[in-house]
Amino acid sequence: MVGPFVYTALPTRVVFGRGKISEAAAEARRLGIKRPLVITTRQQADSVAALIKETGGVGFAGAAMHTPAAVTEEALAMVRAEGCDGTLALGGGSSTGLGKAIAWRTDLPQLVIPTSYAGSEMTNILGETADGAKVTRRDARIQPEAVIYDSDLLGTLPPQFAATSGMNAIAHAVEGLYAVDGNPVVSLMAEEGIRALAEALPMGKAGHDQALYGAWLCGTVLGSVAMALHHKLCHVLGGTFNLPHAETHTVILPHATAYNTEGSADAMARIARALGSRTAAGGLFDLAQGLAAPLTLRELGMPEEGLDKAADVAVSNPYPNPRALDRGAIRQLLDNAFHGRRPD
Repeated sequence: MVGPFVYTALPTRVVFGRGKISEAAAEARRLGIKRPLVITTRQQADSVAALIKETGGVGFAGAAMHTPAAVTEEALAMVRAEGCDGTLALGGGSSTGLGKAIAWRTDLPQLVIPTSYAGSEMTNILGETADGAKVTRRDARIQPEAVIYDSDLLGTLPPQFAATSGMNAIAHAVEGLYAVDGNPVVSLMAEEGIRALAEALPMGKAGHDQALYGAWLCGTVLGSVAMALHHKLCHVLGGTFNLPHAETHTVILPHATAYNTEGSADAMARIARALGSRTAAGGLFDLAQGLAAPLTLRELGMPEEGLDKAADVAVSNPYPNPRALDRGAIRQLLDNAFHGRRPD
């Protein structure tokens, strides 16, 4: 029996397919962008030369992990100096995040071309860091107007980054299945997104099309419903201890899922079914292990003495979660993640 629910479709236009990056200039013009700020990271600076030429834009290769406010101010200065009328972000979550931070402040249109499975391109959510803390916002201005998914751009994706980026995407779908504002449409997308990624990630390059499809579904889930304990913990660890984003999601996900097994039986059954595993938490751990992804907070550089602070911050502000927040249990969750113990 289906109960009452509310579902609002996302307004983002999606263009999906190999070679579709060739349509970037046309998509920018469709949004009224004549001189975009073409955003990427220093590592991908060489990748945007053609886009800058084709779109008549100006490059900014300074996007950074966790979207530092200082970097956003630097990019905004270039927007003003160069007369940019929109942004074109190429890359992973760092590039997308910077485009969204600019849009939140200016309401300029955004075109995003992901080169990872981050999924943030499908959301109106922005996470920014300043003074050692990460702040999360939701606003219609943050939602990108258009996204081009082109799996040809994933050809040079390092296997371990592909693994952690994919696990990060799966995390969106996992939490979407027990979201307080979930609905049947989102649940369908979440389960299919987990299934597609879990099947495709071990295939490497041969699975890029399917993995990108799964990442789009998981990103759509992230943009449609509220996230819970898993995402809260990852924001705390990333913003406070500067841990790498996708890797932190990969390590925490099995343990946050185990914590939330109590009170979300249907979600856990769907996750396990999508993974082809006996349990949701154990299946997620095994998937990460099979992909040779990191399994411990220790290897990400997390100081063990910081676990108490992380637990304190995680319970400091109430937020919806299928299981009540218990400081002691969350501290144990973090200890399990620090040491990489496999959940049942």
